[in-house]
Amino acid sequence: MNVLAALAEAEPTPYWLTDPAAPEPAPALVGSTSCDLAVVGAGYTGLWTALRAKERDPSLDVVIVEADVAGGAASGRNGGFCAASLTHGLGNGLARWRAEMPVLERLGRENLDGIEDTVRRHGIDCDFERTGELSVATEDWQLAALRTLAEESAALGRPADLLDADAVQAEIASPTYKGGLWDRDGVAMVHPAKLAWGLRRACLAAGVRLYERTPVDAVEDEQHGRLRLRTPYGSVDAAKVAVGTGAFAGPLRRLRHFAVPVYDYALVTEPLSADRLASIGWRNRQGVGDGGNQFHYYRLTADGRILWGGYDAIYHFGGGVASELERRPQTFATLARHFFATFPQLEGVRFSHAWGGMIDTCSRFCAFYGTAYGGRLAYAAGYTGLGVGATRFGADVMLDLLSGADTERTRLEMVRSRPMPFPPEPLRYGVIQLTRWSLARADQHQGRRNLWLRTLDHLGVGFDS
Repeated sequence: MNVLAALAEAEPTPYWLTDPAAPEPAPALVGSTSCDLAVVGAGYTGLWTALRAKERDPSLDVVIVEADVAGGAASGRNGGFCAASLTHGLGNGLARWRAEMPVLERLGRENLDGIEDTVRRHGIDCDFERTGELSVATEDWQLAALRTLAEESAALGRPADLLDADAVQAEIASPTYKGGLWDRDGVAMVHPAKLAWGLRRACLAAGVRLYERTPVDAVEDEQHGRLRLRTPYGSVDAAKVAVGTGAFAGPLRRLRHFAVPVYDYALVTEPLSADRLASIGWRNRQGVGDGGNQFHYYRLTADGRILWGGYDAIYHFGGGVASELERRPQTFATLARHFFATFPQLEGVRFSHAWGGMIDTCSRFCAFYGTAYGGRLAYAAGYTGLGVGATRFGADVMLDLLSGADTERTRLEMVRSRPMPFPPEPLRYGVIQLTRWSLARADQHQGRRNLWLRTLDHLGVGFDS
């Protein structure tokens, strides 16, 4: 089979965003308005912040301003893995905040429970399935890491099922699998765009005012203690501001030192026939991720397709952001080859969609938080690809910070600390490219980390997955 032929008819657009359930955009802001809380960005972070604010105090006047449309960026084009982890996985969390991990694990599970409750209460049709996630080893050296992870998870009271080669292939049939670890309850699969649109609808029903296609050009500190958001055709005067712009350059310049835009890519197949699906098994519909440093993630959709993404993570010099960067044929070709190597029984299947999107990546691989303007503005950023679930927690952290409350969340070292900033260009580009090369080399040499990666580990920098 010519693997590239499978890409011949793939539409260069996110599969999720083509769904006919997409809402009509709200009008842009024209003129001036005022509110108690202004939220910048209508991705998951902003939508959860607005909804959680109204749930805490229904009398609050809340406004969201969004440069594009709700869910149009990372929140509408990711893999749909809604994880309980707040730390980008147990291993990353243990390496940074081992003493806090029992609390962080509990808060993460409570957060995922809260998402499931919100989906049910508001009737959000987002194909929510709490299937868990299967981490698979495709090389012998990855098996030891799975065993360690199983032991650490059990020690925290979150046992996961360690599977040998036969057991993991009984779950999902692939000749590449050598073992696996199944976290049965810590991850849900969702239709990411429908989740964003459902949160948007819940916000509007709660009385939140939404202005789409309204970028914020600047934040101004007003003399009377309020903040003013300047937009192309108007302004928002607010007592408090929450910023959740992800990888996009928002109105707070300091974030650009800590989070960079990295492009990730995904493919989606045509719907598979019953015979094709039966050849794989996958009856429990888990999300899947492999154990490489350059890893793949994949899952089934509600209509029987396979989403296949990851591996390449591309940073462009100067933090380049452009729509044409969402299409990278060489990465799509690489992903297609890896797909058929994993599932050779699917020879002849075609891909219907191929796209990319930005991840707001920070050096510790999970979100960081903070305030500005004397505590009147709060921000959360740097989710590094695991924000579908963690953004709800981030919303609660921002609201706690804006209220000045002393809470279990605000006392966390994870919340009080910051990641190491990225160096300025051109050093930034060189560092990231060296790290990518080193990770690829580690995958080719039984996971052995070179001096550069060991140095990053010593400094507490991420880049371990």
